[in-house]
Amino acid sequence: MADFELIADKLHKILNEHRFFHTLGVSYTAQALAMKYGYDINKAAMAGLLHDCAKSYTPDELLKICEDRSIEISNIEKDHPALLHAKVGAFLARTEYGIEDLEILNAIRYHTTGKPRMSELEKIIYVSDYIEPGRYKMNRLSEIRKKAFEDLDEALLMILEDTINYLNATKNEGIDPLTIETFEYYKENR
Repeated sequence: MADFELIADKLHKILNEHRFFHTLGVSYTAQALAMKYGYDINKAAMAGLLHDCAKSYTPDELLKICEDRSIEISNIEKDHPALLHAKVGAFLARTEYGIEDLEILNAIRYHTTGKPRMSELEKIIYVSDYIEPGRYKMNRLSEIRKKAFEDLDEALLMILEDTINYLNATKNEGIDPLTIETFEYYKENR
């Protein structure tokens, strides 16, 4: 496994302070959830650390990386290229940071949209990104934080519901169809 401290040092140089501390918060939270649910703590730490490794790129840069590397771009991502940071992040985790573990790469890839039948690590990173200690603006945050340590799937469903409601209310943000599909899957399978 790649060296956590070396990667953290590199990320500290390329991410702004707010994003870097968010990244550490997600990694910390992912480790706590991994302990709770009996998952590999080191994998959770690394996935949390690298989940936003492409956040320093502009939307145009993200589009160019995807085009140059034949990374598929959906219509919603064309309209909202900032969403591409997850796909580009998984690509960079592999090519720039030496991560070969498919579970970690997929956790990075799906941390913004989710997907049906998520792995334990994908759920841990998705939830950790939402509940890490630096977050404070979201509705039901205290309730979701508590739920995350009681029932990970229920916390995931609550986050998906709140995310969709928020995006519907703002009307200027698109909703990735994969997020809707993920919500429907977990709603039906509860």
